[in-house]
Amino acid sequence: MSDSNHIVSYKKLTVVWLVLLSLTVLTVAITRVELGGYKVAGALAIACIKAGLVIAVFMHMKYEGALLRWLLFLALATLAIFIGFTFFDVLYR
Repeated sequence: MSDSNHIVSYKKLTVVWLVLLSLTVLTVAITRVELGGYKVAGALAIACIKAGLVIAVFMHMKYEGALLRWLLFLALATLAIFIGFTFFDVLYR
């Protein structure tokens, strides 16, 4: 672990914020388009991109070491598996 502070410029934070806002608009716009089952997949893909931006920039994860990144990935993968098992339970009732 390094003790150096990672200062992110206001310009970078503003750009990320504007990207997050535009992705939110895109999420709302995708609900207006008839895509069938792909509507949910599109909205979830956009949500994953937004979560990745928040984790990388606002939580400063891109400045952390490989071990902490892999632990975060493991935690998110475990969460995805549990959510997947929940959907299987709902599908086969």
